[in-house]
Amino acid sequence: MSETSHKYLRPEDVRRLANYRFAAKMMVEGWMSGRHRARGRGASSNFLEYRQYAQGDDVRMVDWRVYARTDRHYLKTFEHETHLECHLLVDSSASMGFRDLGPMSKLEYASFFAACFAWLVVRGHDMVSLQLFDEKIRSFIPPGSSMKHLDQILNRLEHNTPGGLTSVSAALERSRGLLRRKGTLVVVSDFLDEPASIFHALNPYLHRGFKIILIQVLDPGELSLRDQGAVRYRDMETGDRLVLNAASVRADYQRDFMRHRQALRSMAASRGVAFMSATTREPYYGLFDQLAG
Repeated sequence: MSETSHKYLRPEDVRRLANYRFAAKMMVEGWMSGRHRARGRGASSNFLEYRQYAQGDDVRMVDWRVYARTDRHYLKTFEHETHLECHLLVDSSASMGFRDLGPMSKLEYASFFAACFAWLVVRGHDMVSLQLFDEKIRSFIPPGSSMKHLDQILNRLEHNTPGGLTSVSAALERSRGLLRRKGTLVVVSDFLDEPASIFHALNPYLHRGFKIILIQVLDPGELSLRDQGAVRYRDMETGDRLVLNAASVRADYQRDFMRHRQALRSMAASRGVAFMSATTREPYYGLFDQLAG
């Protein structure tokens, strides 16, 4: 591979790296190199209490002196650990397999971004979980913070494939029973679902005190229909086909598409939910900067 600056690694560069662990590490280190060193945790934090070790916790956080006295594994917790459990939900429905003008499919882009996000969380010794969904939860990895746990998440993302029908709202409703502790909920999707249904499903999370971040991933070709004359379109989820002239419906399509995105933004803003959007042509760093801002 030709030499590429980490700071300006593009989606097409990342795709050529193939290995998710290596790609995520390069992107995270490249992004971090352009930022001031973050305030650390551990000894500089205020000790809060001990809690018993749970499967998925980072063994580096075990207090071995307590273990020597009690023969039990306990972790020190600090005031800053409150709400430091992050839950990643990645839309893996059939529509996420779409690719037109971008260098990779929406699902590949979402999976690479989720890999980087998980790497950042574990790098900070915080806990992260992963759910892959379409209209149901296809895969669930409970929260953890060890490198072994991160490897499991990256491996699952690396082998992620498009599934069935989209229902962000149904997946969110099914997910509630899996997330026992409140924290940060990050949903990565194209959000091609009814905005009202999505936010109705998010309401219980908001009531429980979750911080919610919605990240919309789109292919550039979805923003406007290309002028290709008469084209046969196929619904990636139902298989339905439609023949039409793109030029004759472009204005109506763009209007409806923008209304849908505006509805998502407006509902998010009214509920204190962060909403971000990116196309598969854009570097991941802009999303990282917004998240850290």
